[in-house]
Amino acid sequence: MANAYAKINPDNIRWARLRANLTEGMLARKLDVDEERIAAWESGEKPITFKQAKKIADKTYIPFGFLFLKQAPEDRLPIPDLRTKEGEEIKRPSAELLKIIQIILARQNWFKDYLNQQESASVPYVGKFNLSSSVTDIVSDMKSALGIPEHPTRGSWEDYQRDLVKQIESLGILVMRHGDLGHFTKALSVEEFRGFAIVDKACPIIFVNQADTPSARLFTLIHELAHIWIGQSGISDGGTNPHRKEEILCNAVAAEFLVPGNEFQKLWNKHDEWTDNLPPLESHFHVSQWVLARRALTLNFISQEQYFQFTEKLKRLYNERESSGGPSFYKTKRSQISEQFSRALLAEALSGRVLLRDASALLGMKPNQVFKFAEELGI
Repeated sequence: MANAYAKINPDNIRWARLRANLTEGMLARKLDVDEERIAAWESGEKPITFKQAKKIADKTYIPFGFLFLKQAPEDRLPIPDLRTKEGEEIKRPSAELLKIIQIILARQNWFKDYLNQQESASVPYVGKFNLSSSVTDIVSDMKSALGIPEHPTRGSWEDYQRDLVKQIESLGILVMRHGDLGHFTKALSVEEFRGFAIVDKACPIIFVNQADTPSARLFTLIHELAHIWIGQSGISDGGTNPHRKEEILCNAVAAEFLVPGNEFQKLWNKHDEWTDNLPPLESHFHVSQWVLARRALTLNFISQEQYFQFTEKLKRLYNERESSGGPSFYKTKRSQISEQFSRALLAEALSGRVLLRDASALLGMKPNQVFKFAEELGI
């Protein structure tokens, strides 16, 4: 069957390639074939086997059946797109963005079924407030639910971020964080999106683009948490000048949650160099210098240009450090996938109630790696 020829629509090969932002040469390298072969397949001059067609579908992040359609489907995001700015044309979502949402929705569907079997209660914080609610009220309620003070009194901002993720998950809100779609795939585009929230009474989910610098992820985490609190799903680009009401409100909530405005203004000093403020404020608020620079921007202490130059410097420093290596495969998976979700799925898989192949597909790993991942989590 694998070597039999597939009667697909050759136009859909080109559609899939362009959708994934691949040139003929790039796709050829992924498939380990000559570039001329790609052109011949797209023109219909040469037949293609089922095995080759399945590989194309895999490398371009589309369901295999799409290649057989008479006409390529129109890509539509399954959750609201809040990234667009007034007067600008809506950008076509990348194949990577569509795929990561598909992955997260598949995990959500499984976990909802699991929660239903456990007769779990719905999450009471979903949609507790709305677009007309005050920033102060939302922030106060979020902090009360998470059981945290006005700002942490010890530890680094990395510790604070880890603690926040644990507390958010303890409320029944899953936190997923990926920087790519797996080994040998390009990073998710930070310019395209920084995160998204999927609102659901039973299983709300926050996704943070881990290709972003660590110091910027904290703001995204709380921004997306605010989306859960106001009951509004959406994809966010983390822009500093949004036009959508949802984004304006969630930006304001994240800023006030992490760095209360009144306190920040009292502590800000008009140094010759504005960045001299950042080290002591970092120690006081236990948030990253990126978050502090953003707060200074919203309070008009620095200009947009100063903010841009500073954050670009942070990006360069992060990229230089990243080239030196990273954690193991299993530690990476642990940081990416909600621990609450992982533990539930692994327990079901190890008990035999979920097929190993289904568990591995949801976790994004090979079946034989599931057991080692369970060991990493102490299961």
